[in-house]
Amino acid sequence: MDATDKKILELLMENGRLSYVDIGKELNLSRVAVRERIHALQEDGIIERFTVVVNSEKVGKGVSAFFEVDCEPSSLVSVAEALADIPAVASCYQMTGPSTLHMHVLVNDFIDLEKFINEELYALEGITRVESHILLRRFKSRSGLKL
Repeated sequence: MDATDKKILELLMENGRLSYVDIGKELNLSRVAVRERIHALQEDGIIERFTVVVNSEKVGKGVSAFFEVDCEPSSLVSVAEALADIPAVASCYQMTGPSTLHMHVLVNDFIDLEKFINEELYALEGITRVESHILLRRFKSRSGLKL
């Protein structure tokens, strides 16, 4: 990956809908050269996928909560996989430190949050501790890595 590839990535992270032509104009490259470079970035796994970022509140997911979940070591993978399959779970990561799993959940309202906690989260075997944090206001949110 060279400086041109990094610039292509920066442009795409800013606006993933840029055309090959628009990127080419910005970098003084042909449309074909840009297409080939983007294809190579995808083949190398540097670009994992193209996606859209949806404002969760605007589509009715008004409550955003973060959970720290401790698990018995023998249950970690099964708990994480079960959580990852729940539609309300936006992300789930294994972490170092006092908590084993870090999870972001998006639900419609506090009734749905309570239902998620009691019927889905607490129903899983192997969880030893759960701590939750409710998002009050977002100051910054970004997808992907800044180069």
